[in-house]
Amino acid sequence: MEISMIIWGLVFAVAVIAEIATLQLVSIWFAAGALTAFIGAACGLEFLPQSILFTIVSALLLCVSRPLLKKLRVKDVAPSGYEDDIGRIALVTEEINSKLDTGRVKIGGVNWKARTEDESTLPVGTSVRVSKISGTTAYVIPETKN
Repeated sequence: MEISMIIWGLVFAVAVIAEIATLQLVSIWFAAGALTAFIGAACGLEFLPQSILFTIVSALLLCVSRPLLKKLRVKDVAPSGYEDDIGRIALVTEEINSKLDTGRVKIGGVNWKARTEDESTLPVGTSVRVSKISGTTAYVIPETKN
């Protein structure tokens, strides 16, 4: 196997791995260019024509597809709204106990899995304030009466 085939195979693999890792269409064009250069190497082209193939295919795909993909991109993503729940008062509907991995609160009519910030136990009926939300879990602190 020619050394240039190994080089283009490695460039292709790195570009594909980078694309999979980012999912942002930053290296897919280089993967296509590397694949074209690899085929050129397999057909017996010298390294300079292989490099030119890589550059032309990568640049052409980038110039053609990037503007098209930008137009097709979803621009207005509706927020999920959970950010609005941070700071709100909630009511404990199932005892919050970190050791037993239990706890639920009702925030504005919606039932959430709950944990306390300090891993304390809170009984049903306790009024709490939502300090943060991570995934499907609301982290709460006991509400202080003023």
